[in-house]
Amino acid sequence: MNDIRRTILWVIFGFSMVLLWDQWQVHNGNKATFFPTPAQQAKVAVDASSAVPQAAGVPAPVAPQVAATVPAVETRAASKELVQVETDLFKLSFDTEGGTLVRAELLKHEDEQKPGHNIVLLDDSKERIYTAQTGLISSVPGVALPTHKSVMSVKPGSRKLKDGDNELSIAFESAAQNGVKLVKTYTVKRGAYDMVVKHDIVNTGAQDVAPQLYFQLVRDGNKPAGESSFYSTFTGPAIYTEAKKYQKVEFADIKKKKVDVEKQSSTGYIAMVQHYFASAWILPNGLNRDISMDAVDIGSTMADCCYRVTAISPLEIIKPGQSKSVVATFYAGPQEENKLEVLYPGLELVKDYGWLTILAKPLFWLLDQLNRILNNWGWSIVALVVLLKAGFYWLNAHAYKSMAKMKAINPKIMEMRERLKDNPQQMQMEMMKIYRDEKVNPMGGCLPIALQIPVFIALYWVLLSTVEIRNAPWVGWIHDLSAPDPFFILPLVMTLTTLLQTALNPAPPDPMQAKMMWIMPLAFSVMFFFFPAGLVLYWITNNVLSIAQQWLINIRMGVPPQFNLPKF
Repeated sequence: MNDIRRTILWVIFGFSMVLLWDQWQVHNGNKATFFPTPAQQAKVAVDASSAVPQAAGVPAPVAPQVAATVPAVETRAASKELVQVETDLFKLSFDTEGGTLVRAELLKHEDEQKPGHNIVLLDDSKERIYTAQTGLISSVPGVALPTHKSVMSVKPGSRKLKDGDNELSIAFESAAQNGVKLVKTYTVKRGAYDMVVKHDIVNTGAQDVAPQLYFQLVRDGNKPAGESSFYSTFTGPAIYTEAKKYQKVEFADIKKKKVDVEKQSSTGYIAMVQHYFASAWILPNGLNRDISMDAVDIGSTMADCCYRVTAISPLEIIKPGQSKSVVATFYAGPQEENKLEVLYPGLELVKDYGWLTILAKPLFWLLDQLNRILNNWGWSIVALVVLLKAGFYWLNAHAYKSMAKMKAINPKIMEMRERLKDNPQQMQMEMMKIYRDEKVNPMGGCLPIALQIPVFIALYWVLLSTVEIRNAPWVGWIHDLSAPDPFFILPLVMTLTTLLQTALNPAPPDPMQAKMMWIMPLAFSVMFFFFPAGLVLYWITNNVLSIAQQWLINIRMGVPPQFNLPKF
């Protein structure tokens, strides 16, 4: 029973360090050392021929041809051009090669790495490859149909959403190939990051055809610029099906052909996810699709390969002179949880809270409700922590009472340890007797705190993942709660409050433990100098409330607050 409470606290702290190390490994492109993801745990690599059997006929992406400037319509080659469309939320660039969406600039979200510029999510440039492609492949080997590599003609129409208009459409039409023509129509809406994409497949030949319609997202394997080295967020493809729900796969596992996702479904979506933003093809429910992920060599100097997630849907037989229409939804925008859930149940899961989703979702709901009242995400974070501390008041009170009792009997224990330092067995028996006589449970201060750890880890992920706090100001010098404090004021305050908390806790009898109890929190605080200001604000609020409650309980129990200063 000797120092059980501190031992358990050290175990918790050590486990936290292990998790942080794993996240560091994942961030640098390596496998997690201690807790691999389900995809990393797959024991059998999927063979190249079985990993993407249906996608074999889908043309691979190629390295982009970059123009110095991109006007509204620019000739990129002899037979293809870029067409630019603008709405209240987007600047979109479509390539007449395949009628492909090759660039999506989000007008309401500033690029933190390029002040004064907007975030470019989809892109086909010398810096990045990230496009949304669709097309047709034939069920008959060797028969070519219009794909995302087929040059299409763009139909005349408005290219900018005008005042008073709620939607705008742009249509691309291919030439007939082997008796099949593809007409692709995008409809973008005011105030929406989702767009309707209608595919009309027309049989212009003299024989029945049964084509397959594919949807895919293609992206290079680079992390978003500016991501911190001190925490890692997922970047890569994901799918959602009714049977297996949300499934994501690391780029490294795709390259090693270790893909363990549901291969066939008639519901859900395919997506490409990064911190704060996502894109997704949402196919109609009831439309069967074969799903695959693979790595494609593009021969580009900017990336050794691209990664694609593909859904291929076999269509019914289309008779000569008839057509078949398939309407899908494409989303490219921020991970705004409430809006994503309305758009398609399960799409909100691209905002990935991991294994603590069951706790994180209600925490975000409460944070969102507070912000509707306070209209400031910084004060909403403070208010949420206050509510959580109030909810856990009695658990914390029990812990702090136990700590106060431990602090009261600490001189007696120190004297006993010095007196019996040459007789460990007698020391153990004497310590147990002191605990019994004083009615002190060494574990009493640990378990109530341990029960709260999952809640506060879940809140950490809520704050790290919530795009609404991106570019959101708090007070004074904090203009963006998702960015580190530019003057390091909040991290310094957080460090001071952490040290004050350590000083108020009972000093461990063992001198080495006493030193480590000071060194470890100090080292842990250093990481917060590079964390988003919103996360540091949440931790400061938690520390201040904990100190206040601990101080109050010590006074009520007649144990004057004392500062156990380090002795190095």
